[in-house]
Amino acid sequence: MMRGKELVLAAINRECADPFPWVPFCGVHCASLLGKSAAAYLHSSDLMLAGMRQAISDYDPDGLPVIFDLQLEAEVLGCQLHWAVDNPPSVCSHPLQNHLSGLSDLVLPQSSAGRFPVLLPVIRELRRLYPDLALYGLCTGPLTLALHLLGSDIFLQMYDDPAYVEELLRFTGSCACRVSSWYLECGCDLIAVVDPMTSQIAPEQFQRFCSPILRSTFDYIRQQGAKSSFFVCGHAQKNLPLMCASGCDHISVDENIPLAYLRELCQARQLSFGGNLPLTTGLLLGDEQTNMINTIKCLQLVAGDPGFILAPGCDLPYATPPKNLQVVAQVLRDPEKRRIAQQMAQNPPLETIPKIDLSAYIEADKVKVAVLTLDSRGCAPCQYMLAAAEAAAAVFPGQVEVQEYTIKTQEGIQMMASLGVSNIPSICIDRDVRFVSEIPDQPTFVEVLRQKLSQKRQAGQSGVRL
Repeated sequence: MMRGKELVLAAINRECADPFPWVPFCGVHCASLLGKSAAAYLHSSDLMLAGMRQAISDYDPDGLPVIFDLQLEAEVLGCQLHWAVDNPPSVCSHPLQNHLSGLSDLVLPQSSAGRFPVLLPVIRELRRLYPDLALYGLCTGPLTLALHLLGSDIFLQMYDDPAYVEELLRFTGSCACRVSSWYLECGCDLIAVVDPMTSQIAPEQFQRFCSPILRSTFDYIRQQGAKSSFFVCGHAQKNLPLMCASGCDHISVDENIPLAYLRELCQARQLSFGGNLPLTTGLLLGDEQTNMINTIKCLQLVAGDPGFILAPGCDLPYATPPKNLQVVAQVLRDPEKRRIAQQMAQNPPLETIPKIDLSAYIEADKVKVAVLTLDSRGCAPCQYMLAAAEAAAAVFPGQVEVQEYTIKTQEGIQMMASLGVSNIPSICIDRDVRFVSEIPDQPTFVEVLRQKLSQKRQAGQSGVRL
């Protein structure tokens, strides 16, 4: 029976119908296995190696990403980072914003810069210790890196100065190719281009700005003799056909995308696909029974497909209980566990999420902006959506209240259910779902708030409660 790298590559080539490969996306979750902070872990070759070895021992994977940090390249290119105990770092400055520097000042990263000298030896040692394990090298996708460099102004620039955005993306695409080459030289088997921001733009913008750069990036990886994956997250359904046409060998999504829909698209293009295990409601906050049911549902949806890779929807939260990951591997590989999971799925526990009483939520003289996120500290689309809300609110001091609700908490899940939000990140204004996986440009957001405040004033003058 195939296992490890052989099994992963067979799935990438659509040659493996079951058992499917298991690839837990262990990023800073590895730090939690050691009882270390994410910041300490991501600065230490020894800790990263120890954390990866612990994950391999605990979760019996066929493949693993060597790191899940979409700020590595941004840090080298001049972005300042905010460090956290339980999340990867987040970008807190943008070198190109407000013309602090120009495109001509950008220089492709060097392998001796930033934290790359910490990471690359870890890949070499993992390759030596685990020759049969599929190692994924993750590089930051062109649009996400461009957003780190320019900030949320990029959405407005797509209309005002599209040539500038195209030039910036050509640079960030070159960064992805360069970083990929280092990972391949160190022994990685696959390169995953991780570009969560691609779920936040319209298909027309994706086709113009992203498709050409992604295709050239995936072509480069193929020319190096390696396989590629495209990691996306969020409500990317509108762009998924274009993503599948980008030239990648595999595409991985989170639970925002119906697995049956992804399978249909990928079968038509003979693409491998994976992901979709619920990240927060299942792996982080659920129990073993919940994750057994989630796993068997995934397996039943893809039964007979030769190109599926079982994986979480995205980077595992730091505090994911190990037992919830262990039981996934057991259902995948143990016939008795699978039989039990099938029985559980026939009579699943009632899923009742207590609703929050929002009867007094709306205020007569203030607009409430709820930003529903995975976690703005560790999710780039969530970070920039929250920043857009805060910047728009600042135009109306004391009149607009912004609150983030992360679905890494029970309160966040309850608020998401109470507001009727189905996808994250999303923005609700008062109780209306207004922006779903779409980061609005600043003038648009400000005008929406202005209109809402005007309606409240008019309602107040007429004695009507909105």
